[in-house]
Amino acid sequence: MTISRRTLWKAGVAVLGLAASNAALAQSYPNRVVRIIVPAGPGGPTDVFARLIAQRLGPTIGGDAIAENRPGAGGAIAAKYVAGAAADGHTLLLGNTSTLATIPAFAKTPDYDPVKAFAPVASVADSFSVLSVRSDSPISSVKELIAYAKANPGKLNFGSAGHGNFTHLAAELFKLSAGIEMVHVPYKGVADAMTALLGGQVQLVFGNPNVSVTHSQAGRLKALAVTSAGRMKDLPDVPTMKEAGIDDFVVTSFFGVVAPAGTDPAVVDRLNAAINESLKSEELRSTIVKLGSAPKIGSVQEFAATIAADFRRWSTVAKSSAVKID
Repeated sequence: MTISRRTLWKAGVAVLGLAASNAALAQSYPNRVVRIIVPAGPGGPTDVFARLIAQRLGPTIGGDAIAENRPGAGGAIAAKYVAGAAADGHTLLLGNTSTLATIPAFAKTPDYDPVKAFAPVASVADSFSVLSVRSDSPISSVKELIAYAKANPGKLNFGSAGHGNFTHLAAELFKLSAGIEMVHVPYKGVADAMTALLGGQVQLVFGNPNVSVTHSQAGRLKALAVTSAGRMKDLPDVPTMKEAGIDDFVVTSFFGVVAPAGTDPAVVDRLNAAINESLKSEELRSTIVKLGSAPKIGSVQEFAATIAADFRRWSTVAKSSAVKID
């Protein structure tokens, strides 16, 4: 088939016209307040990250940006809200592993597909968990924990920040990997789960690194292992799960910004550049580190690959687990 020069010329004009339209849209953006929806209540790492990003995002893109809390259902309420919002770049989600991977992977009837429902914008940080028990617990290692659980099936309770939350499913993966049974006790947030651990209502928690370090250094908790690939600087004597005897157990969580699917790529690219610029701030980077996470600057494509890979991984775990989220 022969394609005429005129056809090629028309196609070229159309492409140039689309590019010009996208560029014009990006230049006029934003034309109202940009809201970063937080899938949790005030005070936690996701909330803090969203507020810090919002503070720096507004001036960078030439507009106003705010963080807005919409907690509930482990973060699914906020995720569904953003997925259904107008795809114009003015409603964003500060998502994490729970909202963008584990909840849709384990839901009995998923309300959204994290790969199809969102346009990835930018990564913000990576984190992990610390497996801790009370300081007066007779258990002092992962091997001792596994041995006790096998000798006393169902007698160990573990706390989490809620059904489908990363703190819940890290423990479920541990159960599968170690071949043990434990009872899940969900709470409204990780702070409540840690309070329950300190009070003796549960025997272990896969908790936030920052909170776990604080209680460990104060002598209130014993950290048995970290779920990261390497040891934690603030807990140099605490082994990784792999070092503790659980092979291939590296479980990390991500934080990042997404927009509704269909958001113009030019707007997405502009937001990505602005968030990456924000992450260069020493104040923001140090705050992220203090909260037990590591800042992560990356491209739209890299963040998209992270979401897809984690969703695949947790979907595989879901098929092997009896855990389902209503």
